[in-house]
Amino acid sequence: MPSKENSRERPSDDKQQNGDSEKGKDGDEKPKPVGLFSPELKHVRREIAWKWCLTTVTLMAAIMAVLSLYWAALFHVEQNLSSLVVYVVDFDGQGPNSVAGQEPLVGPIIQGLARTQVASGTPTLGWGPLFGADFDYDPIAVRQAVYDWDAWAAIIIMPNATSQLYSAIQNGNTSYDPMGACQLIYQSARDDQTWYDYMYPLIAKFQTEATSMVGQQWAQLILERATNDQNLLQNMVNVPQAVSPAIGFSEFDLRPFYPYTAVPATTIGLIYLIILSFFSFAFYLPIWFRFLNPEGHPPLKFVEFVAVRWGGTVLAYLFLSLAYSFVSLAFQINFSGGNPITSETQVTMVEYGNPDAYGKGTFPVYWMLNFVAMCALGLACENVAMVVGQPWTGLWLIFWVISNVATAFYNIDIEPAFFRWGYAWPLHNVVEASRQILFDLHSRIGLNFGVLFAWVAINTALFPFTCWFLLYKRRHNVHEYWA
Repeated sequence: MPSKENSRERPSDDKQQNGDSEKGKDGDEKPKPVGLFSPELKHVRREIAWKWCLTTVTLMAAIMAVLSLYWAALFHVEQNLSSLVVYVVDFDGQGPNSVAGQEPLVGPIIQGLARTQVASGTPTLGWGPLFGADFDYDPIAVRQAVYDWDAWAAIIIMPNATSQLYSAIQNGNTSYDPMGACQLIYQSARDDQTWYDYMYPLIAKFQTEATSMVGQQWAQLILERATNDQNLLQNMVNVPQAVSPAIGFSEFDLRPFYPYTAVPATTIGLIYLIILSFFSFAFYLPIWFRFLNPEGHPPLKFVEFVAVRWGGTVLAYLFLSLAYSFVSLAFQINFSGGNPITSETQVTMVEYGNPDAYGKGTFPVYWMLNFVAMCALGLACENVAMVVGQPWTGLWLIFWVISNVATAFYNIDIEPAFFRWGYAWPLHNVVEASRQILFDLHSRIGLNFGVLFAWVAINTALFPFTCWFLLYKRRHNVHEYWA
């Protein structure tokens, strides 16, 4: 048995051992914090200052370069307004059904105003004076031209506009309606922002000037005749609308932009299609790398890894695009037909919602458009993210969003010529196809899908190489950022 003395000595031994261990711990302690201007941080301060300056200058350059795309998109709007063609078609006193005996007044005045606008040298729309013979003397053919995107809008001076004015005054026709003299044909759903921001204010001003000019000349002419004809004076009293305003413009929006929940479906909401495509990379990449991390299992062959990752990514886009499409369906955008107006030259009825293009097949087409769009936008993000790495992917997202928005939400016709590449950019074709699907517009959906499939094909071809480069960086511990 141990003696009491030995048992008393053990505590002192333990204390000595504890003291030695504490000294060991003291010897392993981390360096104590020092002040910012400590000499020991001299080289660190220099490194941080240099990297801070480099990072700030890089971000400033990126901001100026990328954001300039957005500002520049509207830099030459006034100079390019003439690319927005508006037909001014004169049927007055023309064609086989014209009434002889009265020299046309309304048509020549309005067309003269259009020519004056073009020759003025001031920024204005692309007024295009044409005659009834150009449309086989059929006003409906003008509507068809607007629907087919031959022109953004058309002002039609109706057949016998002047002779009906004479008839109203001479015969005292109280049923005369000035609004039947001229028509304005357009489609706001083609591009509601371009129409309401840039076109309609100028067209409304044109209509006011035209009404005033016709009214002045007509009033002067008819008053001269009425000085010697009491019947004309009495008829002018009975039919005052034939004197002032004399003419008016009936407006026909063949494809109205309605309902307003279509705004996110054709504009801002599509930005989130890009963002969803971008952020899916960060969500799914750790999942796919489980195949390559030998934690209790051998790694997957590279070729099969690429195939599985590409297939899984595209399959994810299929379901993510379905969820995105469901949002528009949930907020009662029409995807099931039902609009009684199916003619391309008649105004659709907003009471029945948007006049979707494919009836009950509209939603599957809309879903497939969003799916292919996510593939086009997302695979590009995947490839760039694997090449440039963090944090540069953030700058890529800014560039990708702005370059697509600048060429999709703004009309390329009124942008500087530099932006013509926008016709080949994914979002421009998504917006155009979305409007066609939702509003039964003139269809170029084959071209739109073709451009998107081209983006998918190119990025699919690059996908194996960017995957290889990503793995190369991991194996060789390559850092993309200097911090």
